[in-house]
Amino acid sequence: MYWIIAGIVVILLVWVVGVFNSLTKKKNRMKNAWSDIDVQLKRRYDLVPNLVETVKGYAAHEATVFEEVTKARSNAMSTQGAGKAEAENMLTGAIKSLFAVAENYPQLRASENFQQLQTQLSALENDIQGARRYYNATVRELNNAIQVFPASIVAGMFGFKSGEFFGAADVEKENVKVAL
Repeated sequence: MYWIIAGIVVILLVWVVGVFNSLTKKKNRMKNAWSDIDVQLKRRYDLVPNLVETVKGYAAHEATVFEEVTKARSNAMSTQGAGKAEAENMLTGAIKSLFAVAENYPQLRASENFQQLQTQLSALENDIQGARRYYNATVRELNNAIQVFPASIVAGMFGFKSGEFFGAADVEKENVKVAL
């Protein structure tokens, strides 16, 4: 009888350890995916001032757009935690406005420097989008693992928390307004 009870306890203990290790791996994968997004965002932070300065040379009277982009960049760089996704989405909207202003200046669009910066930013935005998709997939994987029974018991015992998805803000869902 003791052997049966001991066997059940050992099997249960091995299962708990297995579930704990699986949840820990998923949580670490999610953290790693967020770090990948941070790296891409840092690259964007470095590129945006160059883009703003290039456009400023052609469209000096568009000061509100430049201020908006600069403020959104500063806010995105300083925001941490849950508000990070929203701040990044605001920066994306501000960059779209900057490109909308650039559409009004054919000589700017023809500038090799502007074209190069625009190409770099476009490629970078694609990288960020891919990193977001991967991050959201890891969040979904972790959340599913935490919420399904019986793993939810182990997750609750060890304090595993659900991850937060990196979604598109209302700013990103709106069309860019180009005034001609």
